[in-house]
Amino acid sequence: MNVLFAASEARPFIASGGLADVIGALPKALNGAGCDCRVILPLYSDIPDKFRAEMKKVCDFKVWLGWRNQYCGLFETKLSGVTFYFIDNEYYFARNGIYGHYDDGERFAYFSMAVLEAVKHMDFDPEVIHCHDWQTGLVPVFLNLFFADEEKLANTKTVFTIHNIQYQGNYDMYFAGDVLGIPENRRGLVEYDGRCNFMKAGIDLCDAVSTVSPTYAEEIQDPWFAWGLDRLLREKKYKLSGILNGIDVVSYDPVSDKDIPATFSKYDLSGKAKCKEELQKELGLAVDPDSMVIGMVGRLVSHKGLDLVRAVCDRILEMPVQIAVLGSGESAFESFFRYMQEKYPGRVSFVCGFIPPLARRIYAGSDVFLMPSKSEPCGLAQMISLRYGTVPIVRETGGLKDSIKDIGGIKGNGFTFQTYNADDMLDAVRRAQNLYSNGERWKEAVLNALSCDFSWNRSAQTYIGLYESVLK
Repeated sequence: MNVLFAASEARPFIASGGLADVIGALPKALNGAGCDCRVILPLYSDIPDKFRAEMKKVCDFKVWLGWRNQYCGLFETKLSGVTFYFIDNEYYFARNGIYGHYDDGERFAYFSMAVLEAVKHMDFDPEVIHCHDWQTGLVPVFLNLFFADEEKLANTKTVFTIHNIQYQGNYDMYFAGDVLGIPENRRGLVEYDGRCNFMKAGIDLCDAVSTVSPTYAEEIQDPWFAWGLDRLLREKKYKLSGILNGIDVVSYDPVSDKDIPATFSKYDLSGKAKCKEELQKELGLAVDPDSMVIGMVGRLVSHKGLDLVRAVCDRILEMPVQIAVLGSGESAFESFFRYMQEKYPGRVSFVCGFIPPLARRIYAGSDVFLMPSKSEPCGLAQMISLRYGTVPIVRETGGLKDSIKDIGGIKGNGFTFQTYNADDMLDAVRRAQNLYSNGERWKEAVLNALSCDFSWNRSAQTYIGLYESVLK
């Protein structure tokens, strides 16, 4: 089966978040399961030279977008057995950063059109084009409107995956005509609530819609989670499914990770104790094996549940715990963690920014990992923390609910709470600390965490089943 992933980012080439992790790892798992899965991305100027040096030019051609007729170069490289294609246009992609430009809508509309033009020039015939998030939501629309008679694309099916429904690619309706070139009598394909909505278009025109966890697939049919798209998703429920993401277990492996001070496994936990000691030293925390280290890594934004942490942080620190935070985002949360670091020297550490090697050391050296998210489509951090024997504390939402079961039940692998309430989160932290104080039972929890399997293999098989269903 031939599958082409169209996406705006992928590790290790270019990344801003979890989407890049998925696009960097899932194709390898699909190829291992018998697919020929390839990936197509924009050729951003921020892609490191070491990767650009390995690319070879396939060809160049013109791409029409509305009244525009733009150059497009197609480049190709291979990495870990996966073929990656790159769309080259310096006007759109030779800029600093992936997103946040005034013309992002036009940039990714161009990319969506270029993906389909590029297929005509590849020595590859995709049976399925798998589109990811709003940046590629127009691929099914353009395929339907402008490429249906192309022999190479006439039977191609599309799958559209929602990684985060909050970001939809929402523009004024003039955009549909002036930029996208959609005939006036067909502009309803992209219209939603009087706006031109890329994500709506992808959901409406694709053959199947997926999200990154089963619970999130249910949640986004509720107005509380759907950012206005709940009506559409309830209407399209017949083609909506949720498939839980995985993680790259080769990259995230405590047995071989070169970014952590000591390696370890479920057969020998001594290295984990060393990771904790070295993390405490690195972050200026008191070296104390009896203090439970609470790790937090990620964007400091409100939907991550940080207002809950802020509300009860002093009460958390009444327990024998330490807190290690790595991240950046909203200034209010950055200021709060700086204040807590000053207020509790040796017990709270805050590093502003994102430093991947330090993130791994926090995963490996912490005892628990706190993710009290208000919403979380899938979440990868809780799976990574389990991979390093660090027990998650999570709110039961989205992929957190699907991946973490409370230790109080059968096959529990973490501590959970249901309502978005600071006292309920505090209770989960307190239960974790009580178990931590019982050495033997805590060791059982760590060993159970290390035994969890969140590799991409299971997800890949489910995706193959989805592809087979649309091809039928």
